[in-house]
Amino acid sequence: MAVLSWKHHTLIQSLLERGPLTEKEFHLIFTGITGQNPGTHQGKFNDYLLKINRELSYVQLDLRACRDPYDGRVYFGVVNNVSDDQSKLGTKYSVPQIAFFKAIVETIAQDVTAEGTICNLDALNIKLENQVLNSSGSQSQDVPAAFKNFTMSHKEKTLDQLVKDKWLCYTEDDNIGLGVRSILDLRSWFHNAGVPSCQVCNEAGFKAKLCPNDGCVVRIHHYCLKKRFSQKGVLVCPSCETQWQYQPPKAEPIEVENEETEPVQSQPSSNPGPSQPSLRSKRKRQRLNDAETAGCSSQESGANRKRVTRSSAHPSFRVFRGLGISFGSFSNNVYLLIRSV
Repeated sequence: MAVLSWKHHTLIQSLLERGPLTEKEFHLIFTGITGQNPGTHQGKFNDYLLKINRELSYVQLDLRACRDPYDGRVYFGVVNNVSDDQSKLGTKYSVPQIAFFKAIVETIAQDVTAEGTICNLDALNIKLENQVLNSSGSQSQDVPAAFKNFTMSHKEKTLDQLVKDKWLCYTEDDNIGLGVRSILDLRSWFHNAGVPSCQVCNEAGFKAKLCPNDGCVVRIHHYCLKKRFSQKGVLVCPSCETQWQYQPPKAEPIEVENEETEPVQSQPSSNPGPSQPSLRSKRKRQRLNDAETAGCSSQESGANRKRVTRSSAHPSFRVFRGLGISFGSFSNNVYLLIRSV
């Protein structure tokens, strides 16, 4: 068993303490520790990661990278590879909050349009009763009181907390998408649950461009499509040979500053300026305005009101409702674990 040096420990601690980091941020930390740039010393950088992962495997952890399908940036993070009773002990989320998050993930993953988002009001109108399953796997009529008492205000606060913890993200159009932490942790879950993969990179294509041919099921991430399009100029579907037209995605995630990473003043300012409204207040006002103007899809009529899902459109897509969900912790960091029941 190889012994890790303080440099390896510092890299691990930076991810455990700060959560998922962009490739640029992680490379800067690596350069500051080793004095070598990963861009010019890629082999050295890979050796560090390989050695770290060999040791982390003994505690069922993994240092991995992923590309965010919303903005195309690469992120690094440490994830938990096992779901057990011990992993549930450190969670700061309640059972209704976990069920609420699970329902959001299911809705986004099952969307046949591969938009990768859910409208704010659609999320707030999710009924937790639909997440209660009996021993046979069908919907149960016995709904816990905690689910019934989970109000709209509780949902709003939970959304803000999940965004702050990077399990979810807000997009430019104020919709909700999956955060980088979910993308890192749920990689195997997406695969096992039957979420269609990107034809280019083979990662989950819940946020992707669909083939123009309605009869074709091929989907490609926007950044994969951009790369292929820039290389070839003209791109045809690898399955049906339909020509693709590339358009850059409009929605990108809005990063939320973590209060813990903000600089702390040792003494208060003698002339403090007017307080700025918090992100939660801005989002709450926006959601209330949306509700008043009935601008969300949940207020529309006919076919536009019903959210189409891959499970209903394609028989091979597995329904997610037979899954259980739990949050685990390690060194004061929360990792999402989803397992079959």
